[in-house]
Amino acid sequence: MKKILGTTLLLLGMTVFGQSKEDSIQFSKISLEVLNNGKGYNELRELTKNIGHRLSGSEAYEKSVKWAEQKLRDAGADKVWLQEVMIPVWVRGKESLHIKTSNGSWKNLKMLSLGNSEGTNGKDVSGEIIMVKSMDEYNKLTAEQVKDKILFFNYAFKQSFIETFKGYGDAAKYRTTAASLTAKKGGKFAIIRSLSSAFDDVPHTGAMRYEENTSKIPAVAIGSTTADELEALLKNQKITAKLNSNCGMKGEKLSHSVIGEITGKKDQSVIVVGGHLDSWDVGEGAHDDGAGIVQSIEVLRTFKKLGIQNNHTIRVVCFANEENGVKGGIQYGKFVKDNNEKHLFAIESDAGGFAPRGIALDMDQTKRKQIQSWSKLFLPYGVYNFEEQFSGTDLYPLHDMGIPAAELMPDSQRYFDIHHTEEDTFEKVNRRELLLGAITMTQIIYMIDKNW
Repeated sequence: MKKILGTTLLLLGMTVFGQSKEDSIQFSKISLEVLNNGKGYNELRELTKNIGHRLSGSEAYEKSVKWAEQKLRDAGADKVWLQEVMIPVWVRGKESLHIKTSNGSWKNLKMLSLGNSEGTNGKDVSGEIIMVKSMDEYNKLTAEQVKDKILFFNYAFKQSFIETFKGYGDAAKYRTTAASLTAKKGGKFAIIRSLSSAFDDVPHTGAMRYEENTSKIPAVAIGSTTADELEALLKNQKITAKLNSNCGMKGEKLSHSVIGEITGKKDQSVIVVGGHLDSWDVGEGAHDDGAGIVQSIEVLRTFKKLGIQNNHTIRVVCFANEENGVKGGIQYGKFVKDNNEKHLFAIESDAGGFAPRGIALDMDQTKRKQIQSWSKLFLPYGVYNFEEQFSGTDLYPLHDMGIPAAELMPDSQRYFDIHHTEEDTFEKVNRRELLLGAITMTQIIYMIDKNW
């Protein structure tokens, strides 16, 4: 009797919080389908190897739009369409960075211009390097000390954070502001130490911005070991840097996000799952964010393949221009607002294709607690962390409208070794880890669709 009563209470408790044995069985069906028949890994190979990196405004990005449109149709979407987005066009062009030591010899440094940076118009720009290792050191420099010099921001990625996104967030201000900080004190260009958790010679690009009323001078990044070597040289001698680059903004152009959906059987309220289709112009954009794109398409495919009768419309959004403008996310938010669409939930995968560890929940406490009450369903799949509170960059406009937002949280330990680099290639993605992420996203969408 006690055993029967205990089982009854357990099942009652599970049902009260919106989960049941039926859900556990459905979770297993989703997992079996994706692991055995999932198409995401092969589709990621197509995207990265046949198209490659996909910088907004490039010919390759436009190819990826057509690719995503077809893949959504193949996955069984009831409706697929392109959403117009005006995007900024930035080009890199040829670039080089050299340093000259006290013996008069020039040495080439491996580097990447930061995204959205202006260049030197193909001319050599040179000056003496001054190094700072923190904002406090920068603040102590006078304009007289910096005028006509090169500022080197050598702030190292903090290795002490277990969650590497916290290390990234801590260091990101140097990438975004280095050019304007240098310009304010009369410097010629800025060099930053890459936002990297690795100890290698691989430079990382990424978006920077110019403050109003400051000169638009160049900003470039160098790898960790190069930064350490440059620091060692600067302790003993004056070093001159010479930059030649052809990067810069080339106006705007009309492009598209790609959207596909399966219609809700109960109502037209929308649940969004997505990633960003663009990437930087180095590597292949496999983890950032080809992984999120194919995982999102896999969610839709799995619902259709298993015949899950979704109550609400499940919409896949392949956002344009996340990397250097977030114009796709902004335009989608405007579309939702202008059309007065009801959105129940939105989740993005934009943290790599590594094994999932959790889901960050950016919403009110009532809904957070409800999702957290489902956590035992996810434990068999290695997903346990539902405590973080943030969401994907493309979803900020939705979150600002009060729509509950979330982000898939893969294991982060390797992500910032390759983030925004030539190393972000298909070969760095593991099939099972990628598909486990798609499983987690399908499972959470299933639970939201059933219970909200």
